[in-house]
Amino acid sequence: MLRDGGRKIISFPIAGNIVGLRSVLLRTADHSFSALTDGVVNPVEGIHITRCVTEYPRLGAALLWAASRDEAMVVEHLVNIGRRNAIERTAHFFMELAGRLSLIGLGTEAEFKCPLTQFVLADALGLTAIHVNRVLRQLRELKLLTPQQGQSLHSRPGWTSQARRVSGRLFEFSRLASSDGSLTYVSRKH
Repeated sequence: MLRDGGRKIISFPIAGNIVGLRSVLLRTADHSFSALTDGVVNPVEGIHITRCVTEYPRLGAALLWAASRDEAMVVEHLVNIGRRNAIERTAHFFMELAGRLSLIGLGTEAEFKCPLTQFVLADALGLTAIHVNRVLRQLRELKLLTPQQGQSLHSRPGWTSQARRVSGRLFEFSRLASSDGSLTYVSRKH
């Protein structure tokens, strides 16, 4: 939370993610965490993490990989805020979330539960809730994203798998050809 009561959502940790790893080294937290859904949190003291990294170098490498992946996502989110338009930001967010959830079996690249409100999306995407509403409507009109009852999202079959993956996990957008040969605009190629 910011001093004025506002907030900027930096990331959406999902099952299996490690949160607060920076605090082990910095010995202080520069941000807070809040759960939007039920979850289980298992605290681990910094001394145990340090010992595990020392005694089990492969675990240390895995933690470094996870931290690097998280940093890459934050960098991509900065690019979203600074250089992508609202529809590109939103499409990128949902594609990234779909990919992450499908990796752990909590959805597919075409369908996943998404309990995020437009206010939460606005705080994550650097948009107003009204603008998020307009963008979601545009994505629905383009038949790229369909909110369903029970807060799940259905994307056009294959829209995420057709997106190019950059650096092994980041997405790049381009026009996607539909089955009839016409083009459906997702966002421009960078």
